[in-house]
Amino acid sequence: MRLTPVILAAVLFAGAGFGVQQSSEPPPQQGQERKPTLGPAPEPSLSGPRTSATMDARKLMRVRTIYVERIDNSLSEKLADGLAKMGRFRVVANRNEADAVMRGTCFDSRRLKSIHSEVYLADRNGQAIWQDIVRRSFNPPPIQKAVDSTALEILQHLGESVKEAERKQ
Repeated sequence: MRLTPVILAAVLFAGAGFGVQQSSEPPPQQGQERKPTLGPAPEPSLSGPRTSATMDARKLMRVRTIYVERIDNSLSEKLADGLAKMGRFRVVANRNEADAVMRGTCFDSRRLKSIHSEVYLADRNGQAIWQDIVRRSFNPPPIQKAVDSTALEILQHLGESVKEAERKQ
């Protein structure tokens, strides 16, 4: 009976010492290099994490005409219509007349009942300007409704990216 408190105290002190050993890392010295990071954490959003990214805000601000390549599931037609309605961009039928080219994929997995869309905006030389990745399920809505809402979301993200680039100028 008298040994029980002594054993408990020994276990308690040993556990406390073990925790101190684990957390005692030396502080980084001035000469040491810092590990690279992905930059500052993005600001929280009411609509969840951002799926779009602007690679070159200055180029995005200079884009006035866009050529939209064919994308599966008629996503390219929806994007071209939406871009024309935005008013900021003019959609052109000839790639040589465009400041930028929009291309991407819209893969539908009927077994998983989901759509995975990736859209990229690049300048004439192929340098990335902006991109967006959207996943959407289409059970119960039909696949065309999912494509429509995907196009609207991509256009909304592009509009937000343009506004953010305008603020940074």
